[in-house]
Amino acid sequence: MPTIDDLIAQLRQMREQARLAGGPERIDRQHAGGKLTARERVEKLLDPGSFRELDMFVTHRAVGFGVEKQKYLGDSVVTGWGTINGRLVYVFSQDFTVFGGSLSEVHAEKVCKIMDLAMKNGAPVIGLNDSGGARIQEGVVSLAGYAYIFLRNVLASGVIPQISAIMGPCAGGAVYSPAMTDFIIMVRDTSHMFITGPDVIKAVTREEVTFEELGGAMTHATKSGVAHFAAENEEHCFDLIRRLLSYIPQNNLEDPPFVPTADPENRMDEELKTIIPESPTRPYDVKEVIRRVVDNGEFLEVHEHWAQNIVVGFARLGGFSVGIVANQPLVLAGVLDIDASRKAARFVQFCDCFNIPIVTFVDVPGFLPGVNQEHGGIIIHGSKLLWAYCEATVPKVTVILRKAYGGAYDVMSSKHIRGDISYAWPTAEIAVMGPEGAVNIIFRKEIAAAADPEAERERLVREYREQFANPYIAAARGYIDDVIEPQETRPRLIEALKMLRNKRDANPPKKHGNIPL
Repeated sequence: MPTIDDLIAQLRQMREQARLAGGPERIDRQHAGGKLTARERVEKLLDPGSFRELDMFVTHRAVGFGVEKQKYLGDSVVTGWGTINGRLVYVFSQDFTVFGGSLSEVHAEKVCKIMDLAMKNGAPVIGLNDSGGARIQEGVVSLAGYAYIFLRNVLASGVIPQISAIMGPCAGGAVYSPAMTDFIIMVRDTSHMFITGPDVIKAVTREEVTFEELGGAMTHATKSGVAHFAAENEEHCFDLIRRLLSYIPQNNLEDPPFVPTADPENRMDEELKTIIPESPTRPYDVKEVIRRVVDNGEFLEVHEHWAQNIVVGFARLGGFSVGIVANQPLVLAGVLDIDASRKAARFVQFCDCFNIPIVTFVDVPGFLPGVNQEHGGIIIHGSKLLWAYCEATVPKVTVILRKAYGGAYDVMSSKHIRGDISYAWPTAEIAVMGPEGAVNIIFRKEIAAAADPEAERERLVREYREQFANPYIAAARGYIDDVIEPQETRPRLIEALKMLRNKRDANPPKKHGNIPL
């Protein structure tokens, strides 16, 4: 009969066997491809020594095609919990050295188990994806496993943060789980996402495309908007996850983490007075405004490479986490188009889900005109941002920097859609449309009848600008709470957010709204 020491020795041997996963040869192949193994990734991501693995001894139950002779302890995914900066997180890390990381019945069960634990305990779930897709040998059982995970993604949405890191291939039905999570981080050169691969596309449509062109990190970060971040390498990916979590609460019942700052709350910045150009048509970088206002100039931009006419991301003001939305005059003059509306709407909804106040910097000439935009559904897509701001009940503070024209003025967290505090710089222009467009419509006949039509147009534009292109008409009606000096933006924002700290607002009781998808 074995002694306790014999049994412990057997346990240790089995643990060592599980850690070898698909074996030394496949581990070497993983490293040769510039990728870490599943367990190495978890250890790199989490606080040292904090990871506690679950289901290390699970093996698949499939038979047929010879798979019953190939069993690996833990199967093709590593799951468990640990901490990041001392805060609890749940992690699953797909193991490409075992059946190419393919999803089996037990793989799905392991992932579902930690997702259920995360929901019960109110902590984020982080998925490290590196998988060839469904395990073909298991057929419909594997497909059912995906569906069980999808269901949990939806039920967990808005309850706990969900972050997906794509560390290798992610194809077919596997892409829908990351798509329903809050943030997707892809690694350049080593990660790919697509519904159908290049070979299938070539066979069906005769289009020839590379893996990178079809579904690489920069493709999804710049063209589709699927990826929120494109990491330079795996270490950078882990750093982005840690930074992202530092702004986010553990769940929807908590407030975001407070981080004390040495940056004075009453700090003025005289440079802000000269950021807005004298010419109303000249661009400037709104990110410079953001950096000069927030704590220590630190801003984690989300979707940096996609829909660059609007900027979204996380920062802190007086130590408190905030979500920032800002029109970007450097790109398309900061207009709202289909992609910008979708990008900002999704971000506003996330902030509202997790009790993160929203600060909006406005410089928007309107919605982008054009046949492509109209046929692409700008009416529906543009209304998504309007919907998101209207529905949000977190503190919302708005600063109009320059242009706020037409319906876009309403959409960008205006007072009329439950914006809590609305400030304007003296350079603000709040009107139905820009002076040139307004004059061309209102005074069309007068301009045509003038001896010098161009000089008359310029005179009328100048008069219109002096009379209407300012914040004071809106301020006179209470639509703007105060006109502030640019250099005092930081202290005024912090004061407003402190005042709104205990804000309580609610939407009418209902199952859910019918957002214009």
